[in-house]
Amino acid sequence: MITPAPAAASAAAVNAEEPAWLELDQLTERLNLAVDRAMGEAGLWAPKLAARAVRQAEGDPTEAAHLLRAHRAALPRLAVSAPVATSELRVVRRISSAFRNPPGGQILGRTVDYAGRLLDLLPEDEGRAHVTDESPAPADDGHLHSDHDHDHEHEHEHSADPAAVERIPGNVLTILREMGLVAPLPERPDDPEPYDITRRPARPGAPRSAWLQTMARGDTGSLVHLWWYGCDWRPDHEIPGELRHGALPVRIAHPHTGKPVTVAEVRVSEVESFYNVPRAAAQRHLGVGYGICFGHNERKSIAMAGLDLALAHYDATSELHHDVLLTLDGLDSTGYVQHLKLPHHVEYRSVLDRAEAAGQDANPPGETA
Repeated sequence: MITPAPAAASAAAVNAEEPAWLELDQLTERLNLAVDRAMGEAGLWAPKLAARAVRQAEGDPTEAAHLLRAHRAALPRLAVSAPVATSELRVVRRISSAFRNPPGGQILGRTVDYAGRLLDLLPEDEGRAHVTDESPAPADDGHLHSDHDHDHEHEHEHSADPAAVERIPGNVLTILREMGLVAPLPERPDDPEPYDITRRPARPGAPRSAWLQTMARGDTGSLVHLWWYGCDWRPDHEIPGELRHGALPVRIAHPHTGKPVTVAEVRVSEVESFYNVPRAAAQRHLGVGYGICFGHNERKSIAMAGLDLALAHYDATSELHHDVLLTLDGLDSTGYVQHLKLPHHVEYRSVLDRAEAAGQDANPPGETA
């Protein structure tokens, strides 16, 4: 079904002398999920640069991620940030599918999960006035409030008592570990120095830090598809014990004192999923899958945690390890598709020659089919 474009929009498209211009603030505030996705798939936290990339790519997040990665490759590496514990995450959204009232409370925050999927057909002038005059602004409790109560009623309907809500709540995984339901942390991790996929390509057999990095900047659609279709190892689904979205500090060592200094904050989406993975060494412990990525991208982090569980279940030589490490990068896959639009005249000529030769071999001169 093709719906005719409004006359005003058609006139604006035809009139090339006055093209519409998107300000960076419009992109970061109104198209923030697209900007966040571009940053996540590029592996670069830079909201203003990402907004520029989304604008230049005409809204294509994969092309925007390509622009950001190319830009990042030209930047000097000035420092390496110190490791930071996600227990420092200052949350703006925190939910648990496993616990009704997790310690620290549930914080529904800003989300469209509880809104009806109804297309907004308000006239443009009314919609613009609504955004300008009644746009939600952060309040002291961190929720979004406006005079338009029905837009945000779901943010408070099932929330915990505001007095019980913590902005840096305790981690559900820590509680399960104290209960003995999750295996304790090893004293000496198998992968103490994280694998850097920006310096070395990740191949099957790479440590867990490599596949977590690969998924964190993988294509969101490909990641969700692989998790949904490729994980046939479990009879039912894992449970996200905790989903959090918030700000993490970035710290580097001071060049003179050597002490850690907070230089920035990045927003991340983090998920810890639990499942009873049937492994001989840990029958009585729940398996834990972990997912984290830049920005607000809950689908990606949930799928990432599920795949992390599956990768721990399969051997390093399995097809799933191969698919995760070698097929999730959106730039690789779309780059191959894009190259098909380049001239292939000689290659196609050789295909035709072989087809003609095969036809002549099947029907030699003087014989009839």
